[in-house]
Amino acid sequence: MGTKYKGTKKEIKILDAYIKFTRASVSLDTQLNRSLTEQKLTHSQFGVLEVLYHVGPLNQKDIAEKLLSSNSNLVTVIDNLEKLELVTRERYQQDRRNFIIHLTDKGKKLISELFPKHLKIITERFSVLTDKEIETLGKLCKKIGLNVEK
Repeated sequence: MGTKYKGTKKEIKILDAYIKFTRASVSLDTQLNRSLTEQKLTHSQFGVLEVLYHVGPLNQKDIAEKLLSSNSNLVTVIDNLEKLELVTRERYQQDRRNFIIHLTDKGKKLISELFPKHLKIITERFSVLTDKEIETLGKLCKKIGLNVEK
């Protein structure tokens, strides 16, 4: 179902594409979040674990930038991951106000089991697209994402 908005042809096309884009995203996120719920993790917590798993230890600011999240929101996420014993904070020697976040062995084990399941779901959902369509989708999403008002 497309938009019922009565605007210009271009506005209607854009809204229709946006609705489809959003529904696809929500549908995929809903499926991915089911496995997170089983592990009692939030989407943000999974994001932190995944970044640390693939990139290595980082400070909170760098994690926030990679996840497009606010640093203040990330403090709560990391606090909760620390309570679950999935990450630890280590004071940065050059700046004692700064912390480096590390995965614990428990965190590494969890994300190493969860990530392949997530990748499988994503791969299955994207399998309806050709390699060229996937490449085009990536470029288009990046183009939209970088079109930020300054």
